[in-house]
Amino acid sequence: MFRKMFVIFGASNILWMVFAVSQASQIDIFPSEPEIFAQIGDSVSLTCSTASCESPSFSWRTQMDSPLNGKVRNEGTTSTLTMDPVSFGNEHQYLCTAICGAMKLEKAIQVKIYSFSKDPEIHLSSPPEVGKPVTVMCSVPDVYPFERLEIELKKGNRSMKIQDFLEPSEKKAQETKSLEVTFPPTDEDIGKALVCQATLHIYDDDSPPKVRKTTKELEVYISPKDTAISVNPSTRLQEGDSVTMTCTSAGLPAPRILWSKKLDNGNLQLLSENATLTLISMRAEDSGIYVCEGDNPVGKDRKEVELIVQEKNFTVEILPGPQIAAQIGDSVVLTCDVRDCDSPSFSWRTQIDSPLNGNARSEGSKSTLTLSAVSLENEHFYLCTVMCGQRKLEKGIQVKPYSFSSDPEIEMSGPLVSGNPVTVSCKVPNVYPFDWLEIELFKGESIMMNKIFSKDVSKKALETKSLEKTFIPTTEDTGNVLVCLARLSTDEMEFEPKQRQSTQTLYVNVAPRDTTILVSPSSILEEGSSVNMTCASDGLPAPKILWSRQLSNGDLQPISENATLTFMSTKMEDSGIYVCEGINQAGISRKEVELIIQVAPKDIQLTAFPSESVKEGDTVIISCICGNVPPTLIILKKKAETGYTVLQSTDGAYTIHRAQLEDAGVYQCESKNEVGSQLRSLTLDVKGRESNKDYFSPEFLMLYCASALILTAIGMIAYFARRANMTGSYSLVEAQRTKV
Repeated sequence: MFRKMFVIFGASNILWMVFAVSQASQIDIFPSEPEIFAQIGDSVSLTCSTASCESPSFSWRTQMDSPLNGKVRNEGTTSTLTMDPVSFGNEHQYLCTAICGAMKLEKAIQVKIYSFSKDPEIHLSSPPEVGKPVTVMCSVPDVYPFERLEIELKKGNRSMKIQDFLEPSEKKAQETKSLEVTFPPTDEDIGKALVCQATLHIYDDDSPPKVRKTTKELEVYISPKDTAISVNPSTRLQEGDSVTMTCTSAGLPAPRILWSKKLDNGNLQLLSENATLTLISMRAEDSGIYVCEGDNPVGKDRKEVELIVQEKNFTVEILPGPQIAAQIGDSVVLTCDVRDCDSPSFSWRTQIDSPLNGNARSEGSKSTLTLSAVSLENEHFYLCTVMCGQRKLEKGIQVKPYSFSSDPEIEMSGPLVSGNPVTVSCKVPNVYPFDWLEIELFKGESIMMNKIFSKDVSKKALETKSLEKTFIPTTEDTGNVLVCLARLSTDEMEFEPKQRQSTQTLYVNVAPRDTTILVSPSSILEEGSSVNMTCASDGLPAPKILWSRQLSNGDLQPISENATLTFMSTKMEDSGIYVCEGINQAGISRKEVELIIQVAPKDIQLTAFPSESVKEGDTVIISCICGNVPPTLIILKKKAETGYTVLQSTDGAYTIHRAQLEDAGVYQCESKNEVGSQLRSLTLDVKGRESNKDYFSPEFLMLYCASALILTAIGMIAYFARRANMTGSYSLVEAQRTKV
């Protein structure tokens, strides 16, 4: 008989769903419980298996066809659905379907979820104090389903309150549920425990529910009371005496003891956190009201006592005197000397209770305050307080820091150039206080300017102060000395140095001028000659010479920084404008010279147009060209029996109209300039025309043709005018064509 078995395992419990199929199709389920409970956030696996089927096919689904919210893994005769982590989306009835051949089996299991992962929390509205109501809140966080929740609060073994949450939830979510109980603690509650117990009934049968609880010891407080002070030896003392004051206060927990002194403005100055306060070597200013305060988390209790300290008579002297001027950065020692007191006690302070910024040292009847590096923070009225027994005396000394450690600095706005205004600045760096400062500026023996600075109460810092004077230097100022004199003085105190000065000798510059160029032998030269161009310029300091050549676009091309510019063998391309510049820090002076390189005439071209062989009556142009620089003089000549005849030419060209036989001959061109001359010649051949042929010149032929055309036009005009007179009008379109 064929039998198939189907099994599902769930969570830590194994659910066996067994399908027993025989010919009667019977099914057995082990165990019989149809549901499991899974904690939100845990991992749960459901396993479905078959027996007596070698190759089953599995599938999983929910009864409502919702998403599985899990991962399925099939292996042989087993299929596992894993939900990790469990969430609200896993609260379904899951069905496993197994198919073996033509046989299909299906089994279901209900997955119910819950959340109960955290212990309850106990919170108090305030520290519990005897006789004062306090509210205890017991809360259970992230619980589901809360309608199955029960919370109980106990104090010791007695239940204070039990609360159920039976109202149905409107939404599927984890919630925090709590109960509150308000009660006044008593002395009997000290040491008892508060217990918050939460019970979640997730099973519908008699299975035990889930239980969590939290215990918190109840600490009951008692506010401080019955605070008392004891004083030894007495509340009335002499200067130099000592006193011990002890304070007690009752409360739970035991109060903390705080000793303070009440100031004149009513505020309290904390002195100690010990129950016993001991004051030694009392001074008169130690007189006053002392306060003891018992303090714990739920309250305070205060008690006061007044001490009276009587004074002694003695004398105090402070050195070096009532006031002292101290250079910033120096070391100053203030000495406080006491007479007629065997065991004085000293203290130093400033009148406004600022930090001392110094080191105090007392020995015997003297105390010193050393200001090792005086700064602006030491500008105070220092008080030396001396206690002799119960008596107190104070002496003061005014410390006035000053800074005058550097000589003045003289600066110029620019180089000294004769005739150009310049500003002299006289600066005194890092000076304080500058309302003591006076600056004077001298040139030679004469004063140029002085300045006294006023006080600026808004500033307390080392500053650089200066005066400025603008003047126009001349060459006579060269060698004079500028003197910047700074004085820092006051009639109240003595200190050194009271004045500082700096000097600077004036060296007045003169801008380049009277720049000249000497050309030797001349600025007009023959090609191949040598030339020296020497430049000189006056100025102070001596100007630097710079030779440049002016390009066609007007720019300057630097050539040399020597005073003399030499060309050993000039060429025609060396012609041009050369510029000499005298340069110093005061300015520039410029001079120009034009260098002309001349070349003897060469490359003469003598031509006859249209040819050197023409016919009688032709027009011939004889021209002579020479491209020299400078331009040459062109002379055209014709050779005659007695010599050469000079021809009247225009721009080197001579025109022969209607050439005749006698125009034939030798023509010569002479090109000459100041450097030299050159000759060229050519022979013009004029051929005569044949005598047995009619000779018509081109001009005569053109005149003949033009006359024939004019006579024909006149005849046509006369014909049409006559026709118009006969008919009163005429038309060129209708007119008959003239027959010739």
